[in-house]
Amino acid sequence: MKRVASGIACLLAATITGCAISPAEYAATLSTQDPKWRSPQCEQARQQAAEYDAGEKDNLDWAAAPLFGPYGVALVTTIKEQEQKQRKRYSREVHLQCSSLPLPDELQAGTGQSTRAQATKYP
Repeated sequence: MKRVASGIACLLAATITGCAISPAEYAATLSTQDPKWRSPQCEQARQQAAEYDAGEKDNLDWAAAPLFGPYGVALVTTIKEQEQKQRKRYSREVHLQCSSLPLPDELQAGTGQSTRAQATKYP
C-alpha cells in the first residue's frame, strides 16, 4: 500500500510541476527588441523571477511525501498547486513589465477570481 501511495504521489507531483513554465524561462521567451524590455521595471521583474526560480529549486524533495502519512499525497498536491499559481503570477508580472503584446490567455486565468467563478454568472 505504501508503494502505491508513493507512486501516486510521484505521478501527481510530476504531472502538476510540468503545467506552468518557470518565470525565468518565460522571460527568456519574450522579445528583447520590445521597448519595455530595457526598462528598470522589466529588469526588476526578471530579477524577481530568477530569484523565485532559485528559491523553488531549494524546496523539499516531495518524493518523500509518503513519509507524511496518509495525507502526504494531498499535501503534495496542494503545495504543487500553490506553486503553479505563484509561477503564473510571476510570469504574468514579467509579461506586463517586459512586453507590449497582449497578455496570453494562459496567464489571464487565476488573477484573483477562479475561472469557474468568472464563467458562472447567475441572474
